[in-house]
Amino acid sequence: MLAGSVRLEPFSSLVQRQLAPAGEGDPAALCSRTPVSQPRGSSGESQVPPGEAGVPERPRNACLQLAPFRNRDRRAFSSACNAGRAGRVGSTTWEGATRTPMMDAQTWRAGCCCLLLLALAGATRSEGVQSCEEVRKLFQWRLVGAVKGLPDSPRAGPDLQVCISKKPTCCTRKMEERYQIAARHDMQQVLQTSSSTLKFLISRNAAAFQEALETLIRQAENYTSILFCNTYRNMALEAAASVQELFTDVGLYLFGADINPEEFINRFFDSLFPLVYNHLINPGMTDSSLEYSECIRTARRDVSPFGNIPKRVMGQMGRSLLPSRTFLQALNLGIEVINTTDHLHVSKECSRALLRMQYCPLCQGLTLSKPCMGYCLNVVRGCLAHTVELNPHWHAYIRSLEELSDAMHGTYDIEHVLLNFHVLVNDAVMQAHLNGQKLSEQVNKICGRLIRTPTQSPRCSFDGSKEKHGMKISPRNDEETLANRRKEFINSLRLYRTFYGGLADELCVNELAAADGLPCWNGEDIVKSYTQRVVGNGIKAQSGNPEVKVRGTDPVINQIIDKLKHVIQITGTLWFTR
Repeated sequence: MLAGSVRLEPFSSLVQRQLAPAGEGDPAALCSRTPVSQPRGSSGESQVPPGEAGVPERPRNACLQLAPFRNRDRRAFSSACNAGRAGRVGSTTWEGATRTPMMDAQTWRAGCCCLLLLALAGATRSEGVQSCEEVRKLFQWRLVGAVKGLPDSPRAGPDLQVCISKKPTCCTRKMEERYQIAARHDMQQVLQTSSSTLKFLISRNAAAFQEALETLIRQAENYTSILFCNTYRNMALEAAASVQELFTDVGLYLFGADINPEEFINRFFDSLFPLVYNHLINPGMTDSSLEYSECIRTARRDVSPFGNIPKRVMGQMGRSLLPSRTFLQALNLGIEVINTTDHLHVSKECSRALLRMQYCPLCQGLTLSKPCMGYCLNVVRGCLAHTVELNPHWHAYIRSLEELSDAMHGTYDIEHVLLNFHVLVNDAVMQAHLNGQKLSEQVNKICGRLIRTPTQSPRCSFDGSKEKHGMKISPRNDEETLANRRKEFINSLRLYRTFYGGLADELCVNELAAADGLPCWNGEDIVKSYTQRVVGNGIKAQSGNPEVKVRGTDPVINQIIDKLKHVIQITGTLWFTR
């Protein structure tokens, strides 16, 4: 156990607080930084620049080489320090460290403190942890509650299953079980923290796009209703129900309902023809029976009063609605993928490895230790081996969203199609009106002659200011279009294309592991560096993992991969078959 990792020796902590800069407790660093006085005016002596220690080179090196001490060493050292405190000047030698005449009493006392700190740290290494108080406090704080039987001092732990050590331990079997639960929970927490920004990016934009589409649908419906109120007032109230039904179906389809756009578009034009026939082609004689109106409705597909406009509407809506629907579904799938990986089942092997990495050091009193980088990578790469298999499919998923977004322009742009729908409706009504005589003859042949009864049709009731100013379509703000919003979103999402491939490395570097070059935990003790082989990412690379045994495949991950493949395939089909 390294001196820097021991947290339970009260005297050494006191000395460190008095001598070390804030946040530093390494005795070697303290020794090299202890300020001492520099004698002035001695002939033949070199002057040390301000801010540098004035201890000669040999005694400083000797200071770093003296721990741990034997008991007789401590007695000799204590006598030397006492002599220094008394202010005696001379040449006192102890195990290769010499106090020279150029050292004053203050210099010698600083050196004594440095050596005493190293001596105490070395003794603690040799003698082990003397109290479990810090471990008890940490256990109760992190695990929210106490377990009966927490040891006050280290003892043998023959019943431990994972945190096995030849040294006395501060852990019991119950503590180990609680630590194992905590290790699994900690893993889920760091996963959720790591993915939180990505999850927020997708969920926020999914909600924003859905809200924008809802607003777009209401706006397009309003434009169409205003068309009838401004231009075809006699049929406006009767047309309102058909207009509302059409745009309700548009919304249902966009948000995932299993309905056919071709059917609800045909239904709209079927219901529109009797209104046009009764109000424009035969104006003022509109009180036809329900049976006659239904016959006209059915005849619409045979007489084609609106020319090719219904087919144009079907083509434009089909090309624009399906990509937008797929885009929304893909965003929701992205959220599902992240939620799934945030709450993955932790295998028994992974759980034990996480326990050994994160909590077994506490059993030896190492309350501030962190795992070595290589050790952490082996453990986390083993635990996330199945999750990493998502990476190529996640990359392809983001690329497919990018291609889908880029292709949604012109007649494939839902914003353009819906906001110009009323223009096509107006063209359709005008075409039927112009061909009124021919249509009347065709309808008479199919449905018989209409028995005309003069009647007054209800008119559209709306604000007079609208009648004065007519229908006005507000110009779109180019910066707020759906296309620009999608572009901004895709640019942000592109940064996460390799998210799952680098997840294990990110967790170790940013959250779990000690920085390179620092003493660290290797699963058994505090060491200078991890010496085992570090494996790569993915299931195939885990065959040589010394820390975690990875077996088989994960059915949950396989299911998510299948869903990603399905969305990628649909996206590709949309644009290769258009």
